[in-house]
Amino acid sequence: MTSILYRNGIIHSPADPFAEALLVDDGVVTWIGANDTADGLASRAARVIDLDGALVAPGFVDAHVHLLEEAFTREGVDLSSAPSRAAALDALAARARAHRADDGPLLAHGWDETTWADSRRFTAAELDAACAGAPVYAARVDLHCAVVSTRLAELAGLAGRPGWHDDGFVAGEAHVAARQLARQVDATRHARMTDAVLRAAAARGVVAVHENSAPGVDTREGLTSLLAATADAASGLPLVVGYRGELCRTVEEARSLAEAIPGLTGIGGDLSVDGSIGARSAALREPYADAPGTAGDLHLSAADVEAHVLAVTAAGLQAGFHVIGDRACDTVVAGLLAAGERERSAMRRLRHRLEHVLMIDDAALAALATLGVGLSMQPAFDAAWGGSGGLYDVRLGTARAGQMNRFAAIAAAGVPTAFGSDAPVTALSPWAGVRAAVYHHTPEHRISARAAFRAATRGGWRLAGLDHTGAGEIRLGSPAHLAVWTSEHVGVQSEAAGLSSWSTDARSGTPLLPDLSPDAALPQCRQTVRAGQVIFDTFD
Repeated sequence: MTSILYRNGIIHSPADPFAEALLVDDGVVTWIGANDTADGLASRAARVIDLDGALVAPGFVDAHVHLLEEAFTREGVDLSSAPSRAAALDALAARARAHRADDGPLLAHGWDETTWADSRRFTAAELDAACAGAPVYAARVDLHCAVVSTRLAELAGLAGRPGWHDDGFVAGEAHVAARQLARQVDATRHARMTDAVLRAAAARGVVAVHENSAPGVDTREGLTSLLAATADAASGLPLVVGYRGELCRTVEEARSLAEAIPGLTGIGGDLSVDGSIGARSAALREPYADAPGTAGDLHLSAADVEAHVLAVTAAGLQAGFHVIGDRACDTVVAGLLAAGERERSAMRRLRHRLEHVLMIDDAALAALATLGVGLSMQPAFDAAWGGSGGLYDVRLGTARAGQMNRFAAIAAAGVPTAFGSDAPVTALSPWAGVRAAVYHHTPEHRISARAAFRAATRGGWRLAGLDHTGAGEIRLGSPAHLAVWTSEHVGVQSEAAGLSSWSTDARSGTPLLPDLSPDAALPQCRQTVRAGQVIFDTFD
Protein backbone atom coordinates (compact mmCIF):
# COMPACT_ATOMS: atom_id res chain seq x y z
CA MET A 1 0.00 0.00 0.00
CA THR A 2 1.29 3.44 -0.90
CA SER A 3 1.19 6.82 0.81
CA ILE A 4 -1.06 9.83 0.16
CA LEU A 5 -0.38 13.39 1.24
CA TYR A 6 -3.37 15.72 1.53
CA ARG A 7 -2.62 19.43 1.74
CA ASN A 8 -4.19 22.86 1.53
CA GLY A 9 -7.44 21.88 3.19
CA ILE A 10 -9.27 21.49 6.50
CA ILE A 11 -8.55 18.38 8.56
CA HIS A 12 -11.31 17.39 10.99
CA SER A 13 -9.06 16.25 13.83
CA PRO A 14 -9.50 16.89 17.55
CA ALA A 15 -5.81 16.07 17.86
CA ASP A 16 -4.91 19.19 15.83
CA PRO A 17 -7.78 21.60 15.08
CA PHE A 18 -5.33 23.86 13.19
CA ALA A 19 -4.32 21.10 10.75
CA GLU A 20 -4.31 21.82 7.03
CA ALA A 21 -2.53 18.69 5.81
CA LEU A 22 -2.46 14.96 6.43
CA LEU A 23 -0.22 12.02 5.51
CA VAL A 24 -1.43 8.44 5.18
CA ASP A 25 1.13 5.62 5.06
CA ASP A 26 0.27 1.94 4.68
CA GLY A 27 -3.33 2.45 5.72
CA VAL A 28 -2.80 4.57 8.83
CA VAL A 29 -2.52 8.27 9.64
CA THR A 30 1.17 9.02 10.19
CA TRP A 31 1.28 12.80 10.25
CA ILE A 32 -1.09 15.77 10.74
CA GLY A 33 0.05 19.35 10.50
CA ALA A 34 0.39 22.64 8.64
CA ASN A 35 0.89 23.25 4.93
CA ASP A 36 4.39 24.66 5.31
CA THR A 37 5.56 21.47 7.02
CA ALA A 38 3.84 19.37 4.38
CA ASP A 39 6.27 20.75 1.79
CA GLY A 40 8.99 18.51 3.16
CA LEU A 41 6.80 15.41 2.95
CA ALA A 42 5.63 15.77 -0.64
CA SER A 43 8.64 13.99 -2.13
CA ARG A 44 8.09 10.82 -0.11
CA ALA A 45 4.35 10.48 -0.90
CA ALA A 46 3.26 8.37 -3.84
CA ARG A 47 0.35 10.75 -4.37
CA VAL A 48 -0.16 14.38 -3.40
CA ILE A 49 -3.70 15.76 -3.40
CA ASP A 50 -4.33 19.50 -3.34
CA LEU A 51 -7.56 19.79 -1.36
CA ASP A 52 -8.17 23.38 -2.46
CA GLY A 53 -9.96 24.08 0.81
CA ALA A 54 -11.89 20.80 0.99
CA LEU A 55 -12.62 19.07 4.28
CA VAL A 56 -11.03 15.74 5.24
CA ALA A 57 -13.13 14.01 7.90
CA PRO A 58 -13.66 10.54 9.32
CA GLY A 59 -15.64 8.38 6.93
CA PHE A 60 -19.24 7.54 7.74
CA VAL A 61 -20.43 4.23 9.15
CA ASP A 62 -24.07 3.42 8.37
CA ALA A 63 -25.10 1.38 11.39
CA HIS A 64 -28.21 -0.24 9.90
CA VAL A 65 -28.68 -1.21 6.25
CA HIS A 66 -30.24 -3.96 4.15
CA LEU A 67 -28.02 -4.20 1.09
CA LEU A 68 -30.05 -6.64 -0.97
CA GLU A 69 -33.28 -4.82 -0.18
CA GLU A 70 -31.65 -1.55 -1.22
CA ALA A 71 -30.52 -3.20 -4.45
CA PHE A 72 -34.04 -4.43 -5.19
CA THR A 73 -35.48 -0.96 -4.68
CA ARG A 74 -33.15 0.29 -7.40
CA GLU A 75 -34.69 -2.22 -9.80
CA GLY A 76 -38.32 -2.04 -8.67
CA VAL A 77 -41.06 0.57 -9.10
CA ASP A 78 -40.56 3.49 -6.71
CA LEU A 79 -43.98 4.54 -5.40
CA SER A 80 -42.69 6.93 -2.75
CA SER A 81 -43.67 10.01 -4.72
CA ALA A 82 -47.04 8.71 -5.92
CA PRO A 83 -49.55 11.42 -4.91
CA SER A 84 -52.50 9.03 -4.84
CA ARG A 85 -53.47 5.37 -4.95
CA ALA A 86 -54.52 5.79 -8.57
CA ALA A 87 -51.13 7.23 -9.46
CA ALA A 88 -49.40 4.31 -7.76
CA LEU A 89 -51.50 1.82 -9.69
CA ASP A 90 -50.82 3.68 -12.94
CA ALA A 91 -47.07 3.43 -12.29
CA LEU A 92 -47.40 -0.29 -11.66
CA ALA A 93 -49.47 -0.75 -14.81
CA ALA A 94 -46.81 1.04 -16.87
CA ARG A 95 -44.08 -1.25 -15.56
CA ALA A 96 -46.25 -4.34 -16.03
CA ARG A 97 -46.59 -3.62 -19.74
CA ALA A 98 -42.82 -4.02 -20.14
CA HIS A 99 -42.42 -6.79 -17.55
CA ARG A 100 -41.63 -10.29 -18.80
CA ALA A 101 -42.67 -13.48 -17.03
CA ASP A 102 -39.07 -14.70 -16.83
CA ASP A 103 -38.11 -11.50 -14.97
CA GLY A 104 -39.72 -12.97 -11.85
CA PRO A 105 -42.22 -11.09 -9.68
CA LEU A 106 -42.87 -7.44 -10.43
CA LEU A 107 -41.43 -5.49 -7.50
CA ALA A 108 -42.49 -2.16 -6.06
CA HIS A 109 -41.78 -0.25 -2.88
CA GLY A 110 -42.20 3.00 -1.00
CA TRP A 111 -45.98 3.49 -0.98
CA ASP A 112 -47.41 5.31 2.02
CA GLU A 113 -51.18 5.45 2.20
CA THR A 114 -51.09 8.16 4.89
CA THR A 115 -50.09 10.65 2.19
CA TRP A 116 -53.12 9.82 0.03
CA ALA A 117 -56.43 11.64 0.33
CA ASP A 118 -58.46 8.73 1.71
CA SER A 119 -55.56 6.88 3.40
CA ARG A 120 -56.60 3.53 1.92
CA ARG A 121 -53.97 1.16 0.60
CA PHE A 122 -54.55 -0.62 -2.70
CA THR A 123 -55.74 -4.24 -2.78
CA ALA A 124 -54.79 -7.49 -4.50
CA ALA A 125 -57.75 -7.08 -6.83
CA GLU A 126 -56.50 -3.64 -7.87
CA LEU A 127 -52.99 -5.00 -8.43
CA ASP A 128 -54.43 -7.86 -10.50
CA ALA A 129 -56.33 -5.41 -12.71
CA ALA A 130 -53.44 -2.98 -13.11
CA CYS A 131 -50.79 -5.63 -13.76
CA ALA A 132 -52.77 -8.12 -15.85
CA GLY A 133 -52.61 -10.84 -13.23
CA ALA A 134 -48.80 -10.83 -12.87
CA PRO A 135 -47.18 -11.81 -9.56
CA VAL A 136 -46.61 -8.50 -7.74
CA TYR A 137 -44.92 -7.73 -4.43
CA ALA A 138 -45.42 -4.09 -3.39
CA ALA A 139 -43.70 -3.24 -0.10
CA ARG A 140 -44.86 -0.39 2.09
CA VAL A 141 -42.27 2.33 2.80
CA ASP A 142 -41.31 0.76 6.17
CA LEU A 143 -40.74 -2.69 4.58
CA HIS A 144 -42.66 -4.36 7.43
CA CYS A 145 -45.72 -5.11 5.34
CA ALA A 146 -46.82 -5.22 1.71
CA VAL A 147 -49.69 -5.77 -0.65
CA VAL A 148 -49.32 -8.72 -3.03
CA SER A 149 -51.24 -9.79 -6.09
CA THR A 150 -53.38 -12.92 -6.19
CA ARG A 151 -50.81 -14.76 -8.30
CA LEU A 152 -47.92 -14.03 -5.92
CA ALA A 153 -50.07 -15.09 -2.96
CA GLU A 154 -50.73 -18.40 -4.71
CA LEU A 155 -47.07 -18.97 -5.57
CA ALA A 156 -45.94 -18.25 -2.00
CA GLY A 157 -48.81 -20.12 -0.34
CA LEU A 158 -49.81 -17.13 1.76
CA ALA A 159 -53.50 -17.82 2.42
CA GLY A 160 -54.05 -18.86 6.02
CA ARG A 161 -50.61 -17.87 7.26
CA PRO A 162 -50.41 -15.51 10.26
CA GLY A 163 -50.46 -11.95 8.91
CA TRP A 164 -52.44 -12.80 5.76
CA HIS A 165 -55.46 -10.65 4.84
CA ASP A 166 -57.92 -11.54 2.12
CA ASP A 167 -57.42 -8.16 0.42
CA GLY A 168 -53.77 -9.04 -0.28
CA PHE A 169 -52.23 -7.15 2.63
CA VAL A 170 -49.48 -9.16 4.33
CA ALA A 171 -47.59 -8.65 7.59
CA GLY A 172 -45.72 -10.91 10.00
CA GLU A 173 -45.14 -14.49 8.87
CA ALA A 174 -47.11 -14.03 5.64
CA HIS A 175 -44.97 -11.03 4.73
CA VAL A 176 -41.74 -12.94 5.37
CA ALA A 177 -42.92 -15.71 3.05
CA ALA A 178 -43.94 -13.22 0.36
CA ARG A 179 -40.63 -11.40 0.59
CA GLN A 180 -38.65 -14.62 0.44
CA LEU A 181 -40.31 -15.49 -2.86
CA ALA A 182 -39.83 -11.99 -4.24
CA ARG A 183 -36.16 -11.82 -3.24
CA GLN A 184 -34.87 -15.05 -4.73
CA VAL A 185 -31.57 -14.50 -6.57
CA ASP A 186 -28.60 -16.65 -7.46
CA ALA A 187 -25.12 -15.98 -6.08
CA THR A 188 -23.90 -14.18 -9.21
CA ARG A 189 -26.80 -11.75 -9.28
CA HIS A 190 -26.60 -11.24 -5.50
CA ALA A 191 -22.95 -10.22 -5.80
CA ARG A 192 -23.64 -7.88 -8.71
CA MET A 193 -26.56 -6.18 -6.97
CA THR A 194 -24.93 -5.70 -3.58
CA ASP A 195 -21.61 -4.62 -5.11
CA ALA A 196 -23.44 -1.76 -6.85
CA VAL A 197 -25.05 -0.64 -3.59
CA LEU A 198 -21.72 -0.72 -1.73
CA ARG A 199 -20.06 1.36 -4.45
CA ALA A 200 -22.88 3.87 -4.24
CA ALA A 201 -22.36 4.00 -0.46
CA ALA A 202 -18.66 4.69 -0.95
CA ALA A 203 -19.59 7.60 -3.23
CA ARG A 204 -21.45 9.06 -0.23
CA GLY A 205 -18.42 8.90 2.05
CA VAL A 206 -19.36 5.60 3.71
CA VAL A 207 -16.44 3.38 4.74
CA ALA A 208 -18.44 0.70 6.58
CA VAL A 209 -22.00 -0.55 6.93
CA HIS A 210 -23.76 -2.77 9.44
CA GLU A 211 -25.74 -5.28 7.40
CA ASN A 212 -28.91 -6.39 9.20
CA SER A 213 -29.69 -9.71 7.57
CA ALA A 214 -32.65 -11.90 8.49
CA PRO A 215 -34.86 -14.60 6.99
CA GLY A 216 -36.96 -13.01 4.29
CA VAL A 217 -34.43 -10.19 3.88
CA ASP A 218 -31.46 -12.25 2.71
CA THR A 219 -30.07 -15.73 3.16
CA ARG A 220 -27.28 -16.91 5.42
CA GLU A 221 -25.27 -17.59 2.28
CA GLY A 222 -25.88 -14.06 1.07
CA LEU A 223 -24.52 -12.57 4.28
CA THR A 224 -21.56 -14.94 4.24
CA SER A 225 -20.64 -13.81 0.74
CA LEU A 226 -20.87 -10.13 1.71
CA LEU A 227 -18.55 -10.60 4.69
CA ALA A 228 -16.01 -12.50 2.61
CA ALA A 229 -16.14 -10.07 -0.30
CA THR A 230 -15.47 -6.98 1.84
CA ALA A 231 -13.18 -8.31 4.58
CA ASP A 232 -10.08 -6.82 2.90
CA ALA A 233 -9.87 -3.11 2.10
CA ALA A 234 -8.25 -4.13 -1.18
CA SER A 235 -11.73 -5.19 -2.30
CA GLY A 236 -12.33 -1.51 -3.04
CA LEU A 237 -15.61 -1.67 -1.10
CA PRO A 238 -16.81 -0.45 2.30
CA LEU A 239 -16.48 -2.96 5.12
CA VAL A 240 -19.61 -4.98 5.86
CA VAL A 241 -20.16 -5.73 9.56
CA GLY A 242 -22.57 -8.65 9.75
CA TYR A 243 -25.62 -9.22 11.96
CA ARG A 244 -28.13 -12.04 11.51
CA GLY A 245 -31.62 -11.82 12.99
CA GLU A 246 -32.42 -15.36 14.09
CA LEU A 247 -33.72 -16.28 17.56
CA CYS A 248 -31.42 -18.54 19.59
CA ARG A 249 -32.49 -20.27 22.79
CA THR A 250 -29.30 -22.21 23.48
CA VAL A 251 -25.60 -21.52 23.17
CA GLU A 252 -25.39 -24.47 20.76
CA GLU A 253 -27.82 -22.73 18.40
CA ALA A 254 -25.81 -19.51 18.59
CA ARG A 255 -22.51 -21.27 17.96
CA SER A 256 -23.98 -23.22 15.06
CA LEU A 257 -25.16 -19.99 13.44
CA ALA A 258 -21.75 -18.39 13.96
CA GLU A 259 -20.09 -21.38 12.31
CA ALA A 260 -22.48 -21.14 9.38
CA ILE A 261 -21.62 -17.45 8.83
CA PRO A 262 -17.85 -16.94 9.31
CA GLY A 263 -17.01 -13.44 10.48
CA LEU A 264 -20.41 -12.79 12.04
CA THR A 265 -20.36 -9.95 14.58
CA GLY A 266 -23.76 -10.39 16.15
CA ILE A 267 -26.98 -12.38 16.25
CA GLY A 268 -29.62 -9.73 16.20
CA GLY A 269 -30.37 -6.63 14.21
CA ASP A 270 -33.66 -7.41 12.52
CA LEU A 271 -34.65 -9.91 15.19
CA SER A 272 -37.99 -8.23 15.70
CA VAL A 273 -39.64 -7.72 19.05
CA ASP A 274 -42.40 -5.82 17.21
CA GLY A 275 -43.18 -4.25 13.84
CA SER A 276 -43.52 -0.69 12.59
CA ILE A 277 -45.58 2.42 13.30
CA GLY A 278 -46.67 2.69 9.67
CA ALA A 279 -48.09 -0.84 9.63
CA ARG A 280 -49.58 -0.33 13.13
CA SER A 281 -47.66 -3.42 14.21
CA ALA A 282 -45.25 -1.66 16.61
CA ALA A 283 -46.26 -2.78 20.10
CA LEU A 284 -47.66 0.13 22.13
CA ARG A 285 -48.76 0.55 25.74
CA GLU A 286 -51.89 2.34 24.54
CA PRO A 287 -53.83 1.84 21.28
CA TYR A 288 -53.08 3.73 18.10
CA ALA A 289 -54.77 7.12 17.90
CA ASP A 290 -56.09 6.39 14.40
CA ALA A 291 -57.04 2.77 15.14
CA PRO A 292 -58.29 2.47 18.74
CA GLY A 293 -58.87 -1.25 18.34
CA THR A 294 -55.19 -2.16 18.03
CA ALA A 295 -52.02 -1.60 20.02
CA GLY A 296 -49.68 -3.59 17.76
CA ASP A 297 -48.07 -6.97 18.17
CA LEU A 298 -45.25 -8.50 20.20
CA HIS A 299 -43.26 -11.12 18.30
CA LEU A 300 -41.02 -12.00 21.26
CA SER A 301 -41.59 -12.19 25.01
CA ALA A 302 -39.26 -11.02 27.77
CA ALA A 303 -38.38 -14.68 28.31
CA ASP A 304 -37.42 -14.99 24.63
CA VAL A 305 -35.22 -11.93 24.93
CA GLU A 306 -33.53 -13.25 28.07
CA ALA A 307 -32.87 -16.67 26.53
CA HIS A 308 -31.47 -15.17 23.33
CA VAL A 309 -29.18 -12.75 25.16
CA LEU A 310 -27.83 -15.49 27.43
CA ALA A 311 -27.24 -17.86 24.50
CA VAL A 312 -25.52 -15.29 22.31
CA THR A 313 -23.48 -13.91 25.21
CA ALA A 314 -22.23 -17.40 26.00
CA ALA A 315 -21.21 -17.75 22.35
CA GLY A 316 -19.17 -14.53 22.65
CA LEU A 317 -21.20 -12.51 20.13
CA GLN A 318 -23.32 -9.39 20.28
CA ALA A 319 -27.06 -9.83 20.73
CA GLY A 320 -29.59 -7.35 19.42
CA PHE A 321 -33.22 -6.68 18.64
CA HIS A 322 -35.48 -4.54 16.45
CA VAL A 323 -37.56 -2.41 18.84
CA ILE A 324 -40.01 0.34 17.92
CA GLY A 325 -42.96 0.77 20.32
CA ASP A 326 -42.93 1.55 24.05
CA ARG A 327 -44.49 -1.83 24.99
CA ALA A 328 -41.83 -3.56 22.91
CA CYS A 329 -39.19 -1.48 24.69
CA ASP A 330 -40.61 -2.54 28.06
CA THR A 331 -40.40 -6.15 26.94
CA VAL A 332 -36.84 -6.07 25.69
CA VAL A 333 -35.59 -4.14 28.74
CA ALA A 334 -37.22 -6.67 31.05
CA GLY A 335 -35.50 -9.49 29.18
CA LEU A 336 -32.14 -7.69 29.20
CA LEU A 337 -32.37 -7.00 32.94
CA ALA A 338 -33.22 -10.63 33.63
CA ALA A 339 -30.21 -11.75 31.59
CA GLY A 340 -28.11 -9.16 33.39
CA GLU A 341 -28.84 -10.80 36.72
CA ARG A 342 -26.74 -13.71 35.48
CA GLU A 343 -24.26 -12.28 32.96
CA ARG A 344 -23.99 -8.53 33.51
CA SER A 345 -20.20 -8.38 33.21
CA ALA A 346 -20.08 -10.38 29.99
CA MET A 347 -22.98 -8.39 28.54
CA ARG A 348 -21.19 -5.11 29.21
CA ARG A 349 -18.03 -6.43 27.60
CA LEU A 350 -19.83 -7.57 24.44
CA ARG A 351 -21.91 -4.37 24.08
CA HIS A 352 -25.28 -5.71 22.99
CA ARG A 353 -27.45 -3.37 20.94
CA LEU A 354 -30.98 -2.35 20.03
CA GLU A 355 -32.15 -1.10 16.65
CA HIS A 356 -34.42 1.93 16.13
CA VAL A 357 -35.87 2.33 19.68
CA LEU A 358 -38.20 5.15 18.69
CA MET A 359 -40.17 5.26 21.96
CA ILE A 360 -37.80 4.94 24.90
CA ASP A 361 -38.36 6.51 28.32
CA ASP A 362 -35.94 7.58 31.05
CA ALA A 363 -36.31 4.37 33.07
CA ALA A 364 -35.39 2.25 30.06
CA LEU A 365 -32.42 4.49 29.29
CA ALA A 366 -31.13 4.11 32.83
CA ALA A 367 -31.42 0.32 32.57
CA LEU A 368 -29.60 0.18 29.25
CA ALA A 369 -26.79 2.36 30.61
CA THR A 370 -26.18 -0.08 33.46
CA LEU A 371 -26.02 -3.00 31.02
CA GLY A 372 -23.76 -1.30 28.47
CA VAL A 373 -26.35 -1.67 25.71
CA GLY A 374 -25.96 0.61 22.69
CA LEU A 375 -28.53 1.98 20.27
CA SER A 376 -28.56 2.05 16.48
CA MET A 377 -30.89 4.86 15.44
CA GLN A 378 -32.07 6.56 12.25
CA PRO A 379 -32.52 10.35 12.51
CA ALA A 380 -34.01 10.45 9.02
CA PHE A 381 -37.11 8.73 10.45
CA ASP A 382 -37.99 11.97 12.22
CA ALA A 383 -37.24 14.01 9.11
CA ALA A 384 -39.57 11.79 7.06
CA TRP A 385 -42.41 11.10 9.51
CA GLY A 386 -42.09 13.47 12.47
CA GLY A 387 -43.71 16.84 13.04
CA SER A 388 -47.26 18.09 12.94
CA GLY A 389 -49.38 16.12 10.49
CA GLY A 390 -46.63 13.54 9.92
CA LEU A 391 -47.11 9.79 10.12
CA TYR A 392 -46.18 9.63 13.81
CA ASP A 393 -48.62 12.41 14.64
CA VAL A 394 -51.41 10.66 12.71
CA ARG A 395 -50.76 7.20 14.14
CA LEU A 396 -49.99 8.16 17.75
CA GLY A 397 -51.33 11.64 18.43
CA THR A 398 -49.30 14.74 19.16
CA ALA A 399 -48.26 13.91 22.73
CA ARG A 400 -46.73 10.52 21.99
CA ALA A 401 -45.31 11.60 18.63
CA GLY A 402 -43.47 14.41 20.41
CA GLN A 403 -41.57 11.89 22.55
CA MET A 404 -39.99 9.89 19.75
CA ASN A 405 -36.33 9.70 18.76
CA ARG A 406 -35.14 11.37 21.96
CA PHE A 407 -31.56 11.96 20.88
CA ALA A 408 -30.72 14.57 23.52
CA ALA A 409 -32.03 12.45 26.40
CA ILE A 410 -30.18 9.39 25.09
CA ALA A 411 -26.94 11.35 24.90
CA ALA A 412 -27.48 12.74 28.40
CA ALA A 413 -28.01 9.20 29.74
CA GLY A 414 -24.63 8.16 28.36
CA VAL A 415 -26.03 5.38 26.18
CA PRO A 416 -23.70 4.68 23.22
CA THR A 417 -25.44 5.56 19.96
CA ALA A 418 -24.69 5.09 16.28
CA PHE A 419 -26.64 6.50 13.36
CA GLY A 420 -27.70 4.79 10.17
CA SER A 421 -30.32 4.89 7.45
CA ASP A 422 -32.17 1.55 7.55
CA ALA A 423 -31.73 1.76 3.77
CA PRO A 424 -33.85 1.38 1.76
CA VAL A 425 -36.41 2.62 4.34
CA THR A 426 -34.68 6.00 4.15
CA ALA A 427 -31.96 7.08 1.75
CA LEU A 428 -28.35 6.09 2.33
CA SER A 429 -27.38 9.74 2.85
CA PRO A 430 -25.27 10.23 5.99
CA TRP A 431 -25.17 14.03 6.00
CA ALA A 432 -28.96 14.09 5.71
CA GLY A 433 -29.10 11.89 8.82
CA VAL A 434 -26.76 14.19 10.72
CA ARG A 435 -28.86 17.18 9.69
CA ALA A 436 -32.05 15.41 10.83
CA ALA A 437 -30.62 14.92 14.33
CA VAL A 438 -29.53 18.55 14.52
CA TYR A 439 -32.90 19.84 13.29
CA HIS A 440 -35.24 17.32 14.94
CA HIS A 441 -38.90 18.38 14.64
CA THR A 442 -39.04 18.56 18.46
CA PRO A 443 -36.39 21.06 19.63
CA GLU A 444 -35.82 19.38 23.01
CA HIS A 445 -34.61 16.22 21.25
CA ARG A 446 -32.00 17.96 19.09
CA ILE A 447 -28.27 17.40 19.53
CA SER A 448 -25.26 19.36 18.33
CA ALA A 449 -23.75 18.82 14.92
CA ARG A 450 -20.61 17.54 16.61
CA ALA A 451 -22.53 14.89 18.57
CA ALA A 452 -24.55 13.85 15.54
CA PHE A 453 -21.45 13.61 13.35
CA ARG A 454 -19.68 11.43 15.90
CA ALA A 455 -22.70 9.13 16.11
CA ALA A 456 -22.58 8.77 12.32
CA THR A 457 -18.82 8.06 12.24
CA ARG A 458 -17.09 6.86 15.40
CA GLY A 459 -20.40 5.65 16.84
CA GLY A 460 -20.68 2.90 14.26
CA TRP A 461 -17.21 1.57 15.01
CA ARG A 462 -17.99 1.65 18.73
CA LEU A 463 -21.27 -0.21 18.38
CA ALA A 464 -19.51 -2.91 16.35
CA GLY A 465 -16.79 -3.26 19.00
CA LEU A 466 -14.11 -1.91 16.67
CA ASP A 467 -13.37 1.46 18.25
CA HIS A 468 -10.28 0.06 20.01
CA THR A 469 -8.52 0.35 16.64
CA GLY A 470 -8.83 4.14 16.74
CA ALA A 471 -11.30 4.06 13.85
CA GLY A 472 -13.66 7.00 13.59
CA GLU A 473 -11.14 9.73 14.41
CA ILE A 474 -8.21 11.30 12.59
CA ARG A 475 -5.30 10.84 14.97
CA LEU A 476 -1.75 9.60 14.62
CA GLY A 477 -1.79 5.84 14.28
CA SER A 478 -5.50 5.57 13.57
CA PRO A 479 -6.74 3.66 10.52
CA ALA A 480 -7.20 5.99 7.55
CA HIS A 481 -10.97 5.65 7.16
CA LEU A 482 -11.57 9.05 5.56
CA ALA A 483 -13.83 11.05 3.30
CA VAL A 484 -13.05 14.31 1.49
CA TRP A 485 -15.85 16.84 1.13
CA THR A 486 -16.56 20.09 -0.66
CA SER A 487 -19.32 22.37 0.56
CA GLU A 488 -20.63 25.85 0.01
CA HIS A 489 -19.92 26.67 3.62
CA VAL A 490 -17.69 24.97 6.16
CA GLY A 491 -17.84 25.94 9.80
CA VAL A 492 -20.97 27.89 10.62
CA GLN A 493 -23.97 26.24 12.26
CA SER A 494 -27.18 28.16 12.88
CA GLU A 495 -27.90 29.53 16.34
CA ALA A 496 -31.64 29.06 15.70
CA ALA A 497 -33.58 27.11 18.31
CA GLY A 498 -30.61 27.03 20.66
CA LEU A 499 -28.34 24.95 18.45
CA SER A 500 -24.64 24.83 19.13
CA SER A 501 -22.57 26.90 16.72
CA TRP A 502 -19.31 25.94 15.07
CA SER A 503 -16.52 28.48 15.02
CA THR A 504 -15.31 29.62 11.63
CA ASP A 505 -11.71 29.41 12.82
CA ALA A 506 -9.77 26.77 14.66
CA ARG A 507 -8.95 28.91 17.69
CA SER A 508 -11.92 27.39 19.52
CA GLY A 509 -10.21 23.99 19.42
CA THR A 510 -13.25 22.49 17.69
CA PRO A 511 -12.85 20.79 14.31
CA LEU A 512 -14.91 22.39 11.58
CA LEU A 513 -17.98 20.89 9.92
CA PRO A 514 -20.05 21.97 6.90
CA ASP A 515 -23.10 24.16 7.21
CA LEU A 516 -26.03 21.78 7.72
CA SER A 517 -28.86 24.29 8.01
CA PRO A 518 -32.04 23.14 6.23
CA ASP A 519 -31.62 25.43 3.24
CA ALA A 520 -27.94 24.59 2.66
CA ALA A 521 -26.85 22.12 0.00
CA LEU A 522 -25.43 18.92 1.44
CA PRO A 523 -21.65 18.42 1.06
CA GLN A 524 -20.36 16.59 -2.00
CA CYS A 525 -17.97 13.66 -1.63
CA ARG A 526 -14.70 13.92 -3.56
CA GLN A 527 -12.96 10.84 -2.24
CA THR A 528 -13.52 7.97 0.19
CA VAL A 529 -10.68 6.00 1.76
CA ARG A 530 -10.94 2.77 3.73
CA ALA A 531 -7.80 1.82 5.66
CA GLY A 532 -5.71 3.82 3.21
CA GLN A 533 -7.35 2.19 0.19
CA VAL A 534 -9.16 4.64 -2.08
CA ILE A 535 -12.64 3.22 -2.72
CA PHE A 536 -14.17 6.29 -4.39
CA ASP A 537 -12.29 9.06 -6.16
CA THR A 538 -13.02 12.16 -8.21
CA PHE A 539 -9.54 13.69 -8.02
CA ASP A 540 -7.38 13.51 -11.13
